[in-house]
Amino acid sequence: MAPPRFIDNYLGYLLGQANHALYKDFDAQVRARGLSSTEWRVLATLHDGDPLTISQLAVEVLAKQPTVTKLVQRMADQGWVALHADPADQRRTLVAATAAGRRLVRPLVEEAKAHEERLLRALGSTEKKALRHLLEKLVALRA
Repeated sequence: MAPPRFIDNYLGYLLGQANHALYKDFDAQVRARGLSSTEWRVLATLHDGDPLTISQLAVEVLAKQPTVTKLVQRMADQGWVALHADPADQRRTLVAATAAGRRLVRPLVEEAKAHEERLLRALGSTEKKALRHLLEKLVALRA
């Protein structure tokens, strides 16, 4: 029996593979609604939260700021997001989901929840809680 390969136990690889398993089938549903994966992440992030600066949004959606700047402008042109000057700092732009953007993403959010639940059926409730807790701890390290 050959020893395990490095990537078979490398956390970054395992997390990437888990992400791919979670998202690969759901991506078809996102695309069927006419959204790219980054547009989906933007709307999913904004649909039930406060407006975010473009910098904050870039961190949340795992994209570079110039990419998000261009993307949200196109999304604003579609009527999915609104752009406003930040009252605390006029140099910053706040991005908020519009009613049309929330209507577009709401069914996808519900589909995402159902998809996640189907994938996690193999785990017990204690395992699901532990998984979320450990992932949240890892995410907190980025700050």
